[in-house]
Amino acid sequence: MGGKDAAFVASTTGPDVVPFLYLGAKHMVTGYDHLLFILGVIFFLYRMKDVALYVTLFSVGHSLTLLAGVLGQIAVNPYLVDAVIGLSVAYKAFDNLGGFRTLFGVQPDPRAATFGFGLIHGFGLATKLQALELPRNGLIVNMLSFNVGVEIGQMIALTFMLALIMIWRTLPGYRRMSVAANVLLMLAGFVLIGFQLGGLVYGDPA
Repeated sequence: MGGKDAAFVASTTGPDVVPFLYLGAKHMVTGYDHLLFILGVIFFLYRMKDVALYVTLFSVGHSLTLLAGVLGQIAVNPYLVDAVIGLSVAYKAFDNLGGFRTLFGVQPDPRAATFGFGLIHGFGLATKLQALELPRNGLIVNMLSFNVGVEIGQMIALTFMLALIMIWRTLPGYRRMSVAANVLLMLAGFVLIGFQLGGLVYGDPA
């Protein structure tokens, strides 16, 4: 979050619901690390009730830590948090490829993993806002508005992703291409991890 958005948030002196709704939605729609994880989560879900369950678990997780991080002033290292977010992307892609069953003979509970990584993603969102040193006046209303905006942005992105996946599934060779897609998704997660760890060591912007 930077530029005019950061300047607006930093200058807020009281409750401002609509702008924070917009900022939350914008941050999620443009948050490629969050979107990559959601893509991995829904990639092989075929029933809408399963999509709703997993997205709800993720939403509850990141809502809890977003609000707790900002309102409770829980400080975490943004580089480490974002590195774990990158790990979540790689983890989910590895799981989609059957890596845990093949290499370790176990299958971690995907619901617990989705909720757990949701908690980490929420801290990732919180660190971006904590860096702005938000005024305390109106903070609760503004953070609730931002969180609702995040959910709106997530639903917008999810709608597009589901539509594209449903179309993709009708194409010949989908299963073969899905393997390649998850390999690329896993590589993207490792790139995100490397970028953030590099920032931690060398002090580059997160």
